[in-house]
Amino acid sequence: MREVKDTLKEVMSAVVPIMTVVIVLQLTLVKTPPAVIGQFLVGAVFVFVGLFFFLYGVNLGLLPMGHLIGTELPTKGSIVFFVLVSFILGVAVTVADPDVMVLANQVATVSDGEISRLVLILVVACGMGFFVAVAMLRIVLGVPIQYLLAGGYGLLLILALFAPPSYIPISFDSGAVATGPLIVPFVLSLGLGTASVLQGRSPLKDGFGLMGLASLGPILAVMLLGVIYA
Repeated sequence: MREVKDTLKEVMSAVVPIMTVVIVLQLTLVKTPPAVIGQFLVGAVFVFVGLFFFLYGVNLGLLPMGHLIGTELPTKGSIVFFVLVSFILGVAVTVADPDVMVLANQVATVSDGEISRLVLILVVACGMGFFVAVAMLRIVLGVPIQYLLAGGYGLLLILALFAPPSYIPISFDSGAVATGPLIVPFVLSLGLGTASVLQGRSPLKDGFGLMGLASLGPILAVMLLGVIYA
């Protein structure tokens, strides 16, 4: 029950303020018809309920499972197996993330099907999976994250010179949505679990920074897609 109460408080603090602001604007400046306000309130209730169950499910199952997998992976098989499983997990959780689906639908609509929904989802997922594997490998090998970030963003800037202009904003939005509500808790818990069982690794120092590094994957992948398509 304590977990339920904490989640309710968290959802209320996130949803109630924006609901209040929108309603005040609708009643004063916009003067929206009552039917539209009613639709907004019904939708807000659905958002509240859905967000509650989502956050409760993340805390109840996703975070513990990610941490458990992270603690077990380094002890099973070789480094190749570790990297491969990290890649597969990164791809799977990205495909399932609703933010990625929303972006793919919007891009497919605006581009009139030039960039298909399925292609964009797969490209973003593979880019995320690759860099999740790189981020996990960094924890195992103890590579300073600043070197990887400098190299990754340097490559990104170079690739931006060759990618079509229309793909560059899509690529950066892909990096943002790929750090969505499903990906972040799982990948972070995965990294923290791995760092907690490796000798000489600090969960605080080595367990974080994964999302900053992993978000490079979708950006680079979509830019490469633009170079290939062009």
